[in-house]
Amino acid sequence: MRHRKSNRKFDRNKPERDSMLMNLARGLFISQSITTTAQKAKEARKLAERLITMGKVDTLHSRRRVFAVLRDEDLVSKLFKEISPLFKDRKGGYTRIIRLGNRRGDNAEMVILELTEKKVAAPKVKHKKEKSSDTKQAAPSEKASQKESASVAAEKQKESAPEKHIPPKKEMKEIHPTGTHQGQPGFVGTLRKFFKGKTK
Repeated sequence: MRHRKSNRKFDRNKPERDSMLMNLARGLFISQSITTTAQKAKEARKLAERLITMGKVDTLHSRRRVFAVLRDEDLVSKLFKEISPLFKDRKGGYTRIIRLGNRRGDNAEMVILELTEKKVAAPKVKHKKEKSSDTKQAAPSEKASQKESASVAAEKQKESAPEKHIPPKKEMKEIHPTGTHQGQPGFVGTLRKFFKGKTK
């Protein structure tokens, strides 16, 4: 019988269930909102709100109790210095659940669990450095002098470089239509001479 037992088991033993809830609470404090199933969000909300209430009283005892759950010194200090002070005027209702619909596959109901008060990070503003008029006027003259020095150096290199000796191209002998060089009889020419000698 489950008389006066309202906690959900999630088909897990106690260490696995505690670890799951601890991770959900850690994720909520780090990113200020998490997406999970409705049943897990309802159980994680109980733990998260209890920890925020402990964080309102900054004592060594309360810090040790919170550290026993979160197991992270940086996150504990963030809870006491940044998150809990946001709810100092509230007596409860530190989180809200926003329903998203059912998950495709197992049809589980998905929700967003988030803090009702969020710390908004200030946007980073980049300050442009103002350049003086002297530097603006000096920049074009420096560029022009650099170009002139580069052209002078290139001319000096051309003058100092030794001239390469390029050999003259050999003239190709004209090729006779019969496929031989001009003045040299080919196979057909020798045959003609041979037959001319025979006929004589």
